[in-house]
Amino acid sequence: MDVTLASFEGILIGLATFLIIGIFHPIVIKLEYYFGVCSWWLFLTAGIGGAIGSVLVGNHIVSICLGVFAFSSFWGIHELFEQRERVRKGWFPSNPKRQNKK
Repeated sequence: MDVTLASFEGILIGLATFLIIGIFHPIVIKLEYYFGVCSWWLFLTAGIGGAIGSVLVGNHIVSICLGVFAFSSFWGIHELFEQRERVRKGWFPSNPKRQNKK
């Protein structure tokens, strides 16, 4: 059995997906805390950039990871608004210094 880098592609992509999704959780929480839901456009911009990069990159592992990043960014928009609701329910603290409480 010949073990090459190609043998580990699935594991590498799975690990990258796990890390990308895991990193987005605290980012959503922090952005909602400091800026509120008005920061949704950051996720949109990152998602569009990731999607464009995914199409333009020749390496398929990097392309897949950029695609995962792009759609995690798009999902982050949804989670940002969900986080606002979690704060309203008292599950997460609100930022008393933030003026914009929309």
